[in-house]
Formats: sequence, structure tokens, C-alpha cells
Amino acid sequence: MLPTFLVLSMTILGVSTLMGLFTNTIIIAVNVIDKVKGKTLSPSDLILVTMGVSNVIFQFIMLANDFLSLLESTLYFSKEVYLIFSVVLNMPIFSSFWFTACLSINYYFQIVIFTHPFLIRIKQAVFRFIPQLLMASIFVSLGTCLPVIWYTIIYDNDFNMTSNETVEISYPELNMLYLIISNLISCSLPLVLAGIANGLIIRSLVTHTLKSDRNEKGDLSARAEGRIRAARTISCLLFIYISFYISEILMFTDAFPPSSPGLCACLIVIYSYSPAQSIVLIFGSPKLKQAAVKIIRRIGGFNEEKSKTPTVLFIKLNIKKTVDSPAK
Repeated sequence: MLPTFLVLSMTILGVSTLMGLFTNTIIIAVNVIDKVKGKTLSPSDLILVTMGVSNVIFQFIMLANDFLSLLESTLYFSKEVYLIFSVVLNMPIFSSFWFTACLSINYYFQIVIFTHPFLIRIKQAVFRFIPQLLMASIFVSLGTCLPVIWYTIIYDNDFNMTSNETVEISYPELNMLYLIISNLISCSLPLVLAGIANGLIIRSLVTHTLKSDRNEKGDLSARAEGRIRAARTISCLLFIYISFYISEILMFTDAFPPSSPGLCACLIVIYSYSPAQSIVLIFGSPKLKQAAVKIIRRIGGFNEEKSKTPTVLFIKLNIKKTVDSPAK
């Protein structure tokens, strides 16, 4: 019988995978359908689609990685298999961090009004080169995760189970210098960029909302609402980002003993990263939110709530008047 911790971990992983696939598929499908219909995807939509695809890939790789490490640890910790998973698992993680930074910068230039000609040119260049920025994010992520092949050493030690039984245990050791450099480039730097962009958005929000972004009735303008939505979205993404980052560090440094509540909490944060991120992205986009609500209503069988046009029956009455003849 499998240990309780193992069953719980696999269950949480399975549920988060299904939820992540569902929410990220909504992001991808809505924008792909718009593209098929001939609509032009905005820079924000392009980033959201890229993040959705990256999250789907991450979900499948994490599912295979954790199930194999839990159920076939001997095969998983063989040199070739472990190194392959180290690269393909870190790749979407690093890419997701850089995509979050790209989305934050894009939101900043999208909602903040510039008057200086130089800043206006930078704003136009950012929107024009979003595809190139996304490709650069992928190449930077690949460049920081690929060297793990050469900077990981797997040791094989003999562990005495009993006086007559010896088991060979493999454990990896990562070069500390490479670990620091890769984390600074593909974890800390995107976090700093996203944090700076979010801080500038919030400053712009506070400055303009109190002055010029209200009409005579005191209601917020569409630009102010967009600024609030962007600040809320990026703040939530940063919170998820930091929580995931800290959980990964705690897992890597063995801060909690095996099967402990602390380790379980870290696994929950890591497993929920992709679905939580996609939910924030959906609620941060009116188009995606509307599509998600329609899909959930259809799945939940709420089609009966559609407004039904009342049927009005018009009955035409033919009334014949009877004229009595005068009495004779």
C-alpha cells in the first residue's frame, strides 16, 4: 500500500494538472479562435497565449517528472534521465518568469501616457518587438538551464539497509556557482523587472486616478479601470511568482523533512502555480473572463438561465352582433 503522503501528493498533482490544462486551454483557444476569424492579436494577447502554451508544457513535464520520481526513483535518478528532466523542467519555469516580466512591461507601456518623444518611440518599439522579446526570453531561459548538464554531478553511494543487505542510492549535486548565476539571470532579474513595472503602474494609478481619470459624476474612466486591472493582475502574478520561487528554494535546500506538513505545503504551492497563474490572467482580461464564464455555465448545465422570450398569444375574437328585428 502506498504511503499517505505519496497518495496525497499524486492526488494534488493530478487535480492541479487537470485544472491547469482547463484554464490555460481557455486562454489559448479564445485567442486562436480570434486569430482564425481574422482578428489581429494585440501584444498582450500574444503574451497571454505564449504563457498559456508554456504552462501547458510545464504541467505535462511536471506530471511526468514527479510521478516518475515517486514511483520509479531508481530510473529517475539515473544520470541521463535526471539530466533530461532537469533541463526540460527548468526551461518552462524560467520562461514563465520572463514572460511575466514581458507582460508587466507591456502593461506599463500600454496604460501609461507619455508625452516625451523619446519615450513615445520606446513605447512603439516595445509593442512592435513583443514577438522578438518573447523569443529572447525563450533563448535566455534555454541558455541558463542547459548548462545544468555539465554542472550536475550524480553520486552513487552504498547504503546499508541491514547487516546483510546493501542498497545503492544515487543523489545529485549541483554546482553552487552555476545555481547562483542561473537564479540571478532567470529568476531574480525577471522578478525585479516585473516589480519595477508594477510599482510604476501603481504610482501612475494613484497619481492620475485622483486627478484627471474621473468624470463629472466621479466615476473612473476606461483607462483608469484598465490601469487598476493591470496593477491587480501583475500584483497577483508577483505574489504567485514569489511564493513559487520560495517554495522551490525550500524544496531544493531540504528545509523540511520528508513527508512533513511544510514539505506538503511547498508541493501544493508548486503544483498550483500554473492553474493559479492562468486564473489570474483570465480574470485580468475581460475577453477571457467572459469566455470562461460562458464555458463554465455550459459545463455546469446553466443553459436554462437563458432569457426566454415570453410567448404572447393573440386571440382574435369575431363578435357577431345580432340585430333584433323591430316588434311588429
